[in-house]
Amino acid sequence: MIKLLTTLFVAVFLFVTPHSSLAADVFTNEKLISVDLGSQKLMAWENGKVVYETKISSGMKLTPTVKGSFKIYYKTPRSDMRGPSPYKDIYPSGKYLTKNVPNSMYFYQGYAVHGAYWHNNFGRPASHGCVNTPLAAAKWLYDWAPVGTRVEVW
Repeated sequence: MIKLLTTLFVAVFLFVTPHSSLAADVFTNEKLISVDLGSQKLMAWENGKVVYETKISSGMKLTPTVKGSFKIYYKTPRSDMRGPSPYKDIYPSGKYLTKNVPNSMYFYQGYAVHGAYWHNNFGRPASHGCVNTPLAAAKWLYDWAPVGTRVEVW
């Protein structure tokens, strides 16, 4: 009975307690990008230590950022991004198109970490699902992270 209660407590604790990004929680000898959607922060890790941190803008309510464990599978210095948008007040056509998006690193389907020149709302959701970063952060991350770098989003 005590073992069952302990197991339940641990399970509840793990699901209710917000994930903290401490070196004790994340360790790898390889490069790692972690994205904490709750705090709207991205951290670049190397050898178990944070080497870079920036505010981000993740996906909005109707276009959330995907959560999970991924790897960067494609990088491009500039790309046009387009897709459907449920935000008809902003995009009456139901589609968005953003040209020349800088330093895009795709980690799952059309989801990418990239620079955003069209807004300065970092620290709160503002995207169609991608992880928007300030331009200087996008450049630093692009130069630092090779294809294959692990990306953890929670």
